Amino acid sequence: MRLAEIFERVVGADAPVRFRAYDGSTSGDPESEITLVVRTPVALNYLAQSPGALGLTRAYVAGHIDLEGDMYTALKRMSEIAFGDGVRLRDFLAIAKDIGWVKFVNRVPPPPQEMRRSRLLERGRRHSKERDAEVIHHHYDVSNAFYEMVLGPSMTYTCAVYPTPVASLEEAQFHKYELVSRKLGLAKGMRLLDVGCGWGGMVIHAAREHGVKALGVTLSKEQAEWAQKKIAQEGLGDLAEVRHMDYRNVPDGVFDRISSIGLTEHIGKKNVPDYFASLYAKLKPGGRLLNHCITRPRNDLPAMVPGGVINRYVFPDGELEGPGWLQAQMNDAGFEIRHQENLREHYALTLRDWSANLDRNWDAAVAEVGEGTARVWRLYMAGCVLGFEKNVVQLHQILGVKLDGDDSGMPLRPDFEPRRG
Repeated sequence: MRLAEIFERVVGADAPVRFRAYDGSTSGDPESEITLVVRTPVALNYLAQSPGALGLTRAYVAGHIDLEGDMYTALKRMSEIAFGDGVRLRDFLAIAKDIGWVKFVNRVPPPPQEMRRSRLLERGRRHSKERDAEVIHHHYDVSNAFYEMVLGPSMTYTCAVYPTPVASLEEAQFHKYELVSRKLGLAKGMRLLDVGCGWGGMVIHAAREHGVKALGVTLSKEQAEWAQKKIAQEGLGDLAEVRHMDYRNVPDGVFDRISSIGLTEHIGKKNVPDYFASLYAKLKPGGRLLNHCITRPRNDLPAMVPGGVINRYVFPDGELEGPGWLQAQMNDAGFEIRHQENLREHYALTLRDWSANLDRNWDAAVAEVGEGTARVWRLYMAGCVLGFEKNVVQLHQILGVKLDGDDSGMPLRPDFEPRRG
């Protein structure tokens, strides 16, 4: 049996993509600008071991399956295909007979870009300081040069906020930082703590645009080193600082404002109450916290899908919660909730811009980090565009205040609309 026959059995003869296999067989729409290519029999080993998304991801990352055309378009079309009855056992046996030397019982090791469970277990229990440091190293210490190619000059790896649909990525990242600044009510002389600060974007913005004395902390050594160099280049050393440290080690009670932009996803659901309690303790009375994170669209969905592609390749130990549940934890930690909004469409636009940057710099990115890692990013970002567009995931900002007695310090009708950069 030819591989194209199996493809047609699974997705139908009129699938809106082309299919081409190493055995010379073809199928699908000959006019489609998207072609799925099975390059070697090893792809079948991966699919036999892990049918579905995980097997496809392993085969693609390892280069045994390829895609010709735009990744986002391919994923969108494949997600719309009405799958049939699937492949029966006798069909797999026929394939095995045809290709001869491939034995489906032989396990093919996952590509090295996959975070193995054994490696995590060596670092201790989930969300211990040691294991969190290993997870952050896995994702964020890929290469600063690679991140510059993907993220652009702002080096901001969190959802931007687009003032208009045609705004550039840099304009949208400035707009996001200014939105956070307005919600926090930043003013000259304040002390800001930015937890999980990345490459220091919020720290630099707060210092440069608002005269705030800002401290950022990150578990990524490469991020901290890059940020400190950038702060020096900007001449902001008297106001801004980024340290390589765990947010849990920052002293309590010394900050006027705290921003947490993209950290909650790494905390773990069982640790969220302690996380918000810790941030509450670090604020002075009258202080504010702005929590910005990816969320699930419902509060009753599981926080983590064990063994999923994202957890294996992108964010090991990552967990997402619903916005209502997160808001309740902030409230129970002592914060008065003053504002909340969902920015999921903005994250789809952000990911589109990052994907375009990667495609534009593909050859240089592959030279920097290797084709396997570049493929992980290409697949993950295009898939996440779909996730935010289809409301599989959301992005929420929640603003809380640590009351000074009964005083919130908030204006009666706050205007959070940022000024243009």
